[in-house]
Amino acid sequence: MEFIIRPVCPEDAGAIHALRLTPGVMENLLSVPSWRLEDARNYLSGLGPDDHEFAAVSPEGVLLGEAGLSVCPRPRLRHAGSLGIMVRPDVQGRGVGAALMETLLDLADRWLMLVRVELEVFTDNRRAIRFYERFGFQQEGVRRMGAVRLGEYADLCLMARLNPRREV
Repeated sequence: MEFIIRPVCPEDAGAIHALRLTPGVMENLLSVPSWRLEDARNYLSGLGPDDHEFAAVSPEGVLLGEAGLSVCPRPRLRHAGSLGIMVRPDVQGRGVGAALMETLLDLADRWLMLVRVELEVFTDNRRAIRFYERFGFQQEGVRRMGAVRLGEYADLCLMARLNPRREV
């Protein structure tokens, strides 16, 4: 499958908005169905120097996935960042997520010099957990009843990856 990875731009707001609301994506994010196009625009325009967002785009310009890494702004936590990733269900398992993850981890390890990258994932999302484990993420704990999903309280798995070049 052909695609490029590039930084997001303001023109991506509509496609990011649509992706967030896609069945198979929406229920695995921590947003709500009332998330509006204006929210996507505001999110993109509000990105700061510690926010790094990338898009996976087909040769025809179709957004296939989006991922972001945010460095913690608190001084004593600036060695850590958190990430999120979403990929269209019809292209999952075809390298889009892996390319986005490799981009984020290269940025974290070699450009931002982060020691720790963390994320949250629903405990029953085994496919996503296996995906993250492929990139060195380890399960650190469970936030019981950590989020609401589809009318139920659901547990969140807390995962983190320590930069193999920086571990002590």
